[in-house]
Amino acid sequence: MTKTVLITGATAGIGEAAVHAFAGAGWRVIATGRRRDRLDALVASVDAGKVHGAAFDVRDEAARDAALDALPEDFRAIDLLINNAGLALGTKPAQQADVAQWKTMIDTNVTALVSLTHKVLPRLIERKGAIINLSSVAATYPYAGGNVYGGTKAFVEQFSLGLRSDLHGTGVRVTSIEPGMVETEFTVVRTGGDQGASDTLYKGANPMTGDDIAATMLWIAQLPPHLNINRLELMPVSQSFAGFQVAREG
Repeated sequence: MTKTVLITGATAGIGEAAVHAFAGAGWRVIATGRRRDRLDALVASVDAGKVHGAAFDVRDEAARDAALDALPEDFRAIDLLINNAGLALGTKPAQQADVAQWKTMIDTNVTALVSLTHKVLPRLIERKGAIINLSSVAATYPYAGGNVYGGTKAFVEQFSLGLRSDLHGTGVRVTSIEPGMVETEFTVVRTGGDQGASDTLYKGANPMTGDDIAATMLWIAQLPPHLNINRLELMPVSQSFAGFQVAREG
């Protein structure tokens, strides 16, 4: 039986890699994203009939609902939801941060994620499906400038555990994926388009790739249905835990 996955944030990075990974493994894929041109190119790059593109901003519930209501018949039975859409904005400390950026992160990483999850849950319960939420090591390890971004990812981790508890007995699996450094457009977006900052961050670090995380998601999705991965934290070998900060007098 062919299964169907809904992947948010599919027009770049981990989401785009996940579309290719799941389609390549024989899944039907509902790929969502804000940028219709990228979405159209993504759909065209995959074998015909395997991917359905749905262009909308995850924060726009009306557009989201219209897109889900318009799904072709073959794509309506959703077996897996991958909540991948998310972003970090800004690198300044809290006292200098732009509150509008904070609100955008909360609206995208938290509010949109829980709203879409609630919308799709009846289909997932009916299918004894699964949810994979993309959190981050920032949920566990704070760093300067991480403030609200880390807070949103900590929410995603805890929400995932809460879903597991609430969905007890339904057969629905829930996993929180918590990656460290992955080279995508993440830092370009975070810095307002500074490609140089992104290049500097990843230079010589041998970071993980979108394909690495996509392959991990596919592995989780294909595990036997009686087995649940609750949380999975992963980093490149080059990355480890930072030391404590100490402010000294004098």
